[in-house]
Amino acid sequence: MPDRAPQPVDRQLPTDEARDLISLVREIAQREIVPHAAAEEDAGHFPRELFALLSESGLLGLPYDSEYGGGDQPYEVYLQVLEELAAARLTVGLGVSVHSLSCHALAQYGSKERQAEYLPAMLGGGLLGAYGLSEPSSGSDAASLRTKAVREGDDWVLHGTKAWITHGGIADFYTVMARTGGEGARGITAFLVPGDAEGLSAAVPEKKMGMKGSPTAQIHLDGVRISDDRRIGDEGQGFAIALSALDSGRLGIAACAIGLAQAALDEAVAYATGRLQFGRPIADFQGLRFMLADMATQIEAGRALYLAAARLRDAGRPFSKQAAMAKLHCTDTAMKVTTDAVQVLGGYGYTADFPVERYMREAKVLQIVEGTNQIQRMVIARHLAGPESR
Repeated sequence: MPDRAPQPVDRQLPTDEARDLISLVREIAQREIVPHAAAEEDAGHFPRELFALLSESGLLGLPYDSEYGGGDQPYEVYLQVLEELAAARLTVGLGVSVHSLSCHALAQYGSKERQAEYLPAMLGGGLLGAYGLSEPSSGSDAASLRTKAVREGDDWVLHGTKAWITHGGIADFYTVMARTGGEGARGITAFLVPGDAEGLSAAVPEKKMGMKGSPTAQIHLDGVRISDDRRIGDEGQGFAIALSALDSGRLGIAACAIGLAQAALDEAVAYATGRLQFGRPIADFQGLRFMLADMATQIEAGRALYLAAARLRDAGRPFSKQAAMAKLHCTDTAMKVTTDAVQVLGGYGYTADFPVERYMREAKVLQIVEGTNQIQRMVIARHLAGPESR
């Protein structure tokens, strides 16, 4: 039996434009991303020049309004682009997802004047965004954040530290949640902070087990002064804005997880059909065939789940529960599939000569970011059984 080259995912896309878009993404992935992914991840290199190319190609603002430089694409299409990018390199797919997340607040809650002023550069002007919600002492309990914004005339002055910030230290702008009122969720307001603002600095990036090419760092705000026109939405509306963004962002993480899992499956199938033992390809052995079948089934189920949630979003219907389900299932699937891919490759899977060990290390973080999978289970359960009794 010959080696079986991985086949592109057979996608059901709503328009010819969407099909052309996927073809463009695959071309960029094979030409610009895949050849450099392993070496750049090993070196901890973030491909900023690649993100400039993605911006020029219209891929950093796909789900947003073309009036402001976006791509006018439904989430159903945007997420499949993320999946393709993540399959090529998770740092890239996740980076596009985080950038899109950082644009959400202004695009959905900003005034028309501020949208016209800032969005074109954010969506298609080569800028890179970051999202500032988590803090050293507030992760899952995000409403307990301590970063403060104090009103001084027509300005706001921000003090505090944000943690676990993807693109921390290299972003051109940050969507930051800060406390402007009392304790709890109702005292939080959203702000758009320039990356070069005086008083904003980044700590040394975290030393992570995977995704070494994607910088994650604390951001310090020491008297950062911004004008009131950089406040997004009403005072006290910030936490609701943050949750709205996270519902959409969780779908981005789900799509990235399926892309990573698909890459691991492709590698496992190619290896299993080419590796001979006992005079036969190891793909002939039933135990291994069943593993591959289970991996493929879970990937297809995850893809169907995130697309179903995306279609609800595109139709303007509630999708929070389905977003949590998609994030939960798809990231758990990525962890299982990448672990199984290492097992299929045996000893070779445990070496850096093959990408599956990197995939396995990268998959773990997807069960944690943008709401741990334990939080996703809480969200789903609340939709089913109501809030927990106190």
